[in-house]
Amino acid sequence: MSRRQAVRLCGGALALPLARLNVVRRALGTQAPQAQPRPFEGTDGQLLDEIERACFSFFWNEASPVTGQVKDRARAAGPDQRLMASIAATGFGLAGLCIGDARGFKPSKEIAERVRLTLRFACDKLPHVHGFFYHFLNMNTGERWAKCELSSIDSSIFLCGILTARQHFRDQEIQDLATRIYERVDWPWMQNGGDSLSMGWHPESGFLNARWDHYCELTMIYLLGIGSPTHPLPPQTWQAWSRPEMTYAGITYISGRDPLFVHQYSQAFYDFRGRRDSYADYFQNSVKATRAHKLFCLSLHDRFPDYTDDLWGITASDYPHGYTVWGGPPLIGPVDGSVVPCAAGGSLPFLYHDCIKVLRNLRGSFGDRLWSRYGFLDAFNPLTGWVDSDVLGIDLGITMLMAENQRTGFVWNTFMKNPEAGRAMAKAGFQPA
Repeated sequence: MSRRQAVRLCGGALALPLARLNVVRRALGTQAPQAQPRPFEGTDGQLLDEIERACFSFFWNEASPVTGQVKDRARAAGPDQRLMASIAATGFGLAGLCIGDARGFKPSKEIAERVRLTLRFACDKLPHVHGFFYHFLNMNTGERWAKCELSSIDSSIFLCGILTARQHFRDQEIQDLATRIYERVDWPWMQNGGDSLSMGWHPESGFLNARWDHYCELTMIYLLGIGSPTHPLPPQTWQAWSRPEMTYAGITYISGRDPLFVHQYSQAFYDFRGRRDSYADYFQNSVKATRAHKLFCLSLHDRFPDYTDDLWGITASDYPHGYTVWGGPPLIGPVDGSVVPCAAGGSLPFLYHDCIKVLRNLRGSFGDRLWSRYGFLDAFNPLTGWVDSDVLGIDLGITMLMAENQRTGFVWNTFMKNPEAGRAMAKAGFQPA
C-alpha cells in the first residue's frame, strides 16, 4: 500500500486507551520513559554527521550493483533478502549520494560511477510509461513489482534526485542521462484531460481516480511539470489545487487531513525560503505545521505520557501491524504513543531547536535499542516496548536531506541551480516574501 492509499483509508480513532497501554506495559515488564532523559553527549553537528553517515550506508549497501535501484526497506540488524525497490527511495538515494560525495563518505570516483550506473539503467532499461515510473520494482531487474501503480509522486521524487545529481557532478554522461530522463516525461498525459494531475495509472485499469487537487507534497510534481522544456504543464495548473486552511492551538496554516511528511518532501529539494506565491509562504507554512504537530503530540500527554517536549513526532511509518499513516492535527490513524524519528528529522530546517532536541534524546536515552547501522529504526513505542526491526528508504532519505539542508543548504543550493526549477517558480508566480 502506498502512502497516499494509506492516507485515504486511515481512520481517526486512538488505537489504545491508556488503561490498556498500562496492561501491555506491565505484561512486557517495561516502564514509562524516564523523567530525566539522557540526551546525546556530543555536539549537534556530531549527531547530524552520525545520522547522515548511517543513512548514506543504507543507500550504498541496499542498492542493486546492477541497476542502482534502492530497496524500499531493509532489516536493520543484518542481511536482508527482500528484493522490492522503491523508485522514491532511489530518488532520495541519488541526492544522498551527492551529499556523501560532498562530505567525502566514499571516494568520489566510486560514488560517481554508482550514479552513472543508476541513470544508465533508468534511461535505457527501467520500464516507464510516458516517462513515469512504477512505484515499486524488482531491484535487480527493474520489473514492475506485482501490480503496483505508475506513480506521479514517486516518479517526481526520483526526478528530483536525478536533477540534484545533474547539478552536483561535473560529468557529461551523468548530465546528459539526467536531462534525457527528465525531458521525456509527458506531464500533460498525467492530467488525463483534467486541470489537476492524476496520482497514477495502472496498465490494467487506466488512470487512478484520485487526483493531486489539494495542498500536500504535490508542489514538486507541478513545479517539475511547469518547468519542463519539452512537455510542460501550463502555468495555470498551479491554481488547479486547493489550499485549505486549518487552525490548531491558535496557529493557522494551509493543510488538509494529512500527516507531517506532506510538509517536508517537496521542500527537501525546492527552496521556498524567502519566497512566496500569491497564496502563501510555503516554508513558513511548514514551520507552522511542524509547531502545530508538536503541540498536538503534547496534547496527548495524559493518554500517552511518553509525549513530552523532547519526545514527540508521528508521521507515516511502520507500526506493530504493518505500515500506517498516523499523526495530526487532526487525529489521523491508530496513534498509540509511538514515536517516528523522521517526523523530527524531516522537519529540522523548520523548527530546528525543537527537532534537534528530540533527536538528541532519541540517540542518547534509547541508545542501541533504537539505533542501527543505518541510523534510527523506523518507529518505536516507549510505552509498550515495541521497536521496529526495519528501516525505510524514504524515511531515512527525508531525514538525511533535511539534516544536510539545515547544516549547509546543500540540496537546496544544488537542486535550485537547475534552470527549470527557477523558471517553474517564476511561472507559478513566486516573488520575494
